[in-house]
Amino acid sequence: MRLFPVSLLKYREDDPPDLAEPSAERAVTQLYEAHALSLVRLALVMVGDRQTAEDVVQDSFLGLYRRWGRLKDTGKALTYLRSSVLNNCRSVLRRRGRRLPGTRDLPAASAESRVLDLEQGREILDALRRLPHRQRETLVLRFVLELSEEETAQVMRVSRGTVRSNTSRGRTALERMLGDKP
Repeated sequence: MRLFPVSLLKYREDDPPDLAEPSAERAVTQLYEAHALSLVRLALVMVGDRQTAEDVVQDSFLGLYRRWGRLKDTGKALTYLRSSVLNNCRSVLRRRGRRLPGTRDLPAASAESRVLDLEQGREILDALRRLPHRQRETLVLRFVLELSEEETAQVMRVSRGTVRSNTSRGRTALERMLGDKP
């Protein structure tokens, strides 16, 4: 996956990029290089297929670039990106007409031990995708991206208490679905 050079992107004439800062291209490129992979992982867990996940992330970076000059605090650009990725994932899922994506078969690894790991991973992803979207988002942000409660609350635009509640309920539901005792 590669971020297209900003100079090659076509903008609608009525929506030109807001480049109040000349370093917008450099800053967004640095953010992309540092965080694109983790954002694709986030989107992949949410939407279920890599191509759509990459599109969601690309759209989020493009949106950030276009709005760079209007950001109140460029230090929170990563939080903006994470929120944008989640919002774009929700839009994709709404357009699909269902909340939960279909599961895809993952390629089997050649080593026998990897096959067992893949099967368990599929079961966990399937169970995760059956959770209500807010619980799923909370668990992905907390345990896949390893964000703190505070960072998760900022990305989701909710309180820390809501993050704690969603985490607890989501973990309990996952344990129930996977047959583990809480």
